[in-house]
Amino acid sequence: MPDLKTAKKLSSKNRTRSATPPGPDWREVARLVFLSRWMDDIEEKELVPQKKVLYQFSARGHDMSQILLGSLLTHPHDGVGAYYRSRPMLLSLGLSPEDAVAAPMARSGGYSDGRDIGVVCNLPSRGGATVLPMAGDVGSQYTPTVGWAQAIEYHRLELKNPDYEGAIAVVLGGEGSTATSGFWAALNIATTQKLPMLFYIEDNGYAISVPSHFQTPGGNIADNLAAFSDLHIIEGDGASPADAAAKTREAVQRVRQRQGPVLLRLTVPRLSGHSGQDTQAYKPQELLETERNNDPLHHLRDYLVPNILNAHEWEELARSAEAEVRLAVEAAGNRPDPDPRQVRRYAFSENDEKGRPRVQQVGGLLVEGVDFPESNDRPQPEPARTNMLTAIRRTLDFELATNERLLVFGEDVGPKGGVHAATMGLQDKFGERRVFDTSLSEEGIIGRAVGMAYAGLMPVAEIQFRKYADPATEQLDNCGTIRWRTNNRFAAPIVVRMPGGFANKCGDPWHSESNEVMWVHGPGWQVAYPSNAEDAVGLLRTALRSNNPTIFFEHRALLDGVWARRPYPGDHFALPLGKARITRSGGDISVVSWGAMVERCELAADQSGISAEIIDLRTLSPWDRESVLISVRKTRRCLIVHEDNISAGFGAEIAAVVAREAFFDLDAPVERMAPPDIPIPHNLGLMNAMLPTVEGIAEKMAEMVSF
Repeated sequence: MPDLKTAKKLSSKNRTRSATPPGPDWREVARLVFLSRWMDDIEEKELVPQKKVLYQFSARGHDMSQILLGSLLTHPHDGVGAYYRSRPMLLSLGLSPEDAVAAPMARSGGYSDGRDIGVVCNLPSRGGATVLPMAGDVGSQYTPTVGWAQAIEYHRLELKNPDYEGAIAVVLGGEGSTATSGFWAALNIATTQKLPMLFYIEDNGYAISVPSHFQTPGGNIADNLAAFSDLHIIEGDGASPADAAAKTREAVQRVRQRQGPVLLRLTVPRLSGHSGQDTQAYKPQELLETERNNDPLHHLRDYLVPNILNAHEWEELARSAEAEVRLAVEAAGNRPDPDPRQVRRYAFSENDEKGRPRVQQVGGLLVEGVDFPESNDRPQPEPARTNMLTAIRRTLDFELATNERLLVFGEDVGPKGGVHAATMGLQDKFGERRVFDTSLSEEGIIGRAVGMAYAGLMPVAEIQFRKYADPATEQLDNCGTIRWRTNNRFAAPIVVRMPGGFANKCGDPWHSESNEVMWVHGPGWQVAYPSNAEDAVGLLRTALRSNNPTIFFEHRALLDGVWARRPYPGDHFALPLGKARITRSGGDISVVSWGAMVERCELAADQSGISAEIIDLRTLSPWDRESVLISVRKTRRCLIVHEDNISAGFGAEIAAVVAREAFFDLDAPVERMAPPDIPIPHNLGLMNAMLPTVEGIAEKMAEMVSF
């Protein structure tokens, strides 16, 4: 529980009146605070009981300080990462009252068209800051915001764009969010890179019902970061108009002047429960009374009346704000419900009737009008064969050279050239701003990539091994749904290079996981899984120019595998996603596979002498249903071979489609071959005992043909 003496002290701190209150347009500040209060009041007392609003997070107590912050975010390239209690700041940045109340009512239009809960907002720039798409995850706003901050510096220093001079990134969070991995990842990135970033921490003493001393020792994150290198810390009273305005202005100015990242901690009262259902019964009555006495609205009145406004003008502001909100509520209520026929739209980028992209408002290269060199799917092979590793490196090299907005980063990708050597020499050629090492935080790698994509860059993030992506799952999941959640207002096209799968000489549970189905199941992700060097070039080039985010799997056994070597197909070779390759034609059985299992299926067909048609899917999202069904209708048999565990692996999806769409064409049951539901073992004999083998696949082919 917060110290009551401290709370009382804060409630009386900086309350002296000023004859000429300095700083912002105080009349506008008061108007916006009233707007926010009336929205909260009407939602809490009318719309929630009437079940017209189902998720309600009051900003009372946080409102004035947020509005003061928003009034300073006037640069057109400022970026803000916010959270579910940040509506007052959005009002100060131009969010209309009607949209502000329509979203919690799940009505059409607004920033999600009824797809996301109404407190999870976004706001493309209206001349000032862009509010990045929020998420319902606590702490997930930090790393995308630090990505925006790094993108500001990239535009300014690498692309030499003077329009970014003075732009900053600001992230808002409660004190509870300072315990999350996202906060610490962003803090490390911002300080080590000396980025123009403001951490704006609203400390109301409680994360729902958990007191702040459970989040950080002593309950004050500012105290505990006092020795943090390259971070300037400012503390203030968010309920005091004078103190909040002065401290916020100081913090913003320091960041704009490139004096390094700043953490501003403002203490604020939370005058409502965490959400509409929270009664705050866990708070002592004395603390509740102290918080009510510390209401920023009361202090704002004392500060402005009669120095700026007389009492009548103050009351008139309150009345007009209520009338404006009630009109907005009525207008929002008259909006139609979102059209159910549109609910599937914008999982991926779409084209209009003329084949032109329906470009999102914010994020990605299309918004920036980036032109690419011409490409096609006709290879121009070189005489010699090359391994997949070299093919990937050459593709990255060419795309870095032709697209100045492309960046490659991850752990060890710089001087070392990557743990698999895929980026060897690229930093020497393109410099440390374009190819760079990161801190050891996958959350930071992916979240940073999302923020960079919002700012019009093409981030290529490397995750060293598939299993290492687990700490970044939240950011990866959110990235895939951005376009859908914002109804095509925002998108974050990124490429995540993700090596995985068994090695030729051994496996293990930590470096050999495949588990590609996790990302196929994730909405909004393209998933490419090449089996050879030529396809790796074509698929990677397409991903690097795509308007959708892509997971690009690089199988460890194929990176230098002899079978996977192919002639380099040229710098203009690109493959469409969702188009399988028939690696050999046959009439007895269709064998569907991808990645390292394609080689084993080929060898099994040679060994068995069976006329097998081998289909390399190449991409799993989208996947080429039509080619599979055409083949199965010809051969009347289907075997699916993959490396991911058999239960709920992607083979089950293929089997279900084949069974449904080609049921009357089948002469044998659809079969799957895949590892059992255990991790990949380290011992070579144990690993081979669980993976589909050439001999095992050949036997299964023969069994199915003789069925």
